[in-house]
Amino acid sequence: MGFETSNGTASTKPLKFLIYGRTGWIGGLLGKLCQSQGIDFTYGSGRLENRPSLEADVAAVNPTHVFNAAGVTGRPNVDWCESHKVETIRTNVVGTLTLADVCREKGLVLINYATGCIFEYDSSHPLGSGIGFKEEDTPNFIGSFYSKTKAMVEDLLKNYENVCTLRVRMPISCDLANPRNFITKITRYEKVVNIPNSMTILDELLPISIEMAKRNLTGIYNFTNPGVVSHNEILEMYRDYIDPKFTWKNFTLEEQAKVIVAPRSNNELDTVKLKQEFPELLPIKESLIKYVFKPNQKTAAA
Repeated sequence: MGFETSNGTASTKPLKFLIYGRTGWIGGLLGKLCQSQGIDFTYGSGRLENRPSLEADVAAVNPTHVFNAAGVTGRPNVDWCESHKVETIRTNVVGTLTLADVCREKGLVLINYATGCIFEYDSSHPLGSGIGFKEEDTPNFIGSFYSKTKAMVEDLLKNYENVCTLRVRMPISCDLANPRNFITKITRYEKVVNIPNSMTILDELLPISIEMAKRNLTGIYNFTNPGVVSHNEILEMYRDYIDPKFTWKNFTLEEQAKVIVAPRSNNELDTVKLKQEFPELLPIKESLIKYVFKPNQKTAAA
């Protein structure tokens, strides 16, 4: 469903985006996309948990849409959140809700980059079955404090008819030097698990999120490419396209559990809803080749 603007349709006034998360990976990419598409945008300077600072941003910028790509994922990873719980709540819960509330008061659609790491394979959605979790399913993974806060805030945001929640998972881009890139992470790990997962190719999906804003879409969307891909499948592509000498070692979830503080989510998300809106969306393996591996290819034609 779309959030109705004053005339009940997508607004015709020139686009002006207010973006939070300037220093983040997705926030930075969003700004570059707006530049390339000629969309007027400003980065918010307010702190999410500081309501007056957000109101001042909205008043100064007078945006048509607001994007939230700010949040705490933890450095170097979500284990940080386990020992920084209040800081995690302040940004991921209090901050996100405050921004949603300010936007609602001003009649603005908020595109909120959230996470799909709030589910894990279970008896109704077994690994390898092709049965993905749907937008309306209740999160069943709260193994990490990060995921717990994200599930809480998603549930509360359902009540805000102006919010479009995008469930991102294991984000990947063509920038293989970026330490936040899932591919870069797993190529640098000493050992990796090997589990099929839904993932988000940012090069394909971020432009779609801008289009979603233009269409004033709201509600929850599983924001991943259709299908799943495993760690080994990605690393095989990396070897075939980038580095023929690349090797890696696998270990089990039980072995992984000994070297991480919080368990990690593994799941498949159902993408029927997103594909109905954007039929051109590529399956995950095709998207990986087109947007990530082909542009970076260093080997002879794979």
